[in-house]
Amino acid sequence: MENEAPAPEAAQTSTEIAPVEPGPTSRWLAEHNMPTEFLGFAMDGVELVGVEAENLLMVGKALHDQGFNYLRLMCGYDEGPGERLVSVYSLTHCYDDADKPPEVRLKVFLDRADPRVPSVYWIWKAADWQERETYDMYGIVYEGHPNLIRILNMEDMVGWPLRKDYVTPGFYEVQDAL
Repeated sequence: MENEAPAPEAAQTSTEIAPVEPGPTSRWLAEHNMPTEFLGFAMDGVELVGVEAENLLMVGKALHDQGFNYLRLMCGYDEGPGERLVSVYSLTHCYDDADKPPEVRLKVFLDRADPRVPSVYWIWKAADWQERETYDMYGIVYEGHPNLIRILNMEDMVGWPLRKDYVTPGFYEVQDAL
C-alpha cells in the first residue's frame, strides 16, 4: 500500500461561503410583502431582521398578530462615534407547552443626528420602561411614547452617556492628575 497524494483538483478547498438562507420569520415576512431585510443569525441562533423606522409599526403589528406576543428585550446600541444608533427588539412567540418557542430580533438602524423611531408601546406594553431607558442613555426618540422622560439620569443632564462619542463633563484621566 502506497501513500499517494490526492489529485490537485481534490486537494483544493473552496473558499466561497454558501449564502445563509433566510429563516422562517424572514420568509413569512417576504411572502406577506413586509418591507424587511434578512440580516442573518445571531450567535445564539436567533434570526435577525432589519426594518426601516417608518415600517416598524406595520412589521411589529404583523408579527404580534402571528403570535410574537412577548417583547423579551428592547434596547439600543451605538455602532461607534459618528456611526448609526440601533434600536433592537427581541420578540418571542409564546404559547402553551413550548419547549423552544420561536424568536426573532428586529433591528432599526437610525441616523445619530436625529434618531427617531415610532414607539412600540402600543403593541407590547413591556416597551414602556425599556424605551425610556434607551432614550435616556442613547437619545433615541420613541415617537408616540406616552411618557418619554429620563428615568436613570437627572432630568437636566446634557447628552447621552452610553453613546461612544459622549464626553463626561469635568472628567479627567487618573494619569493626567499625577
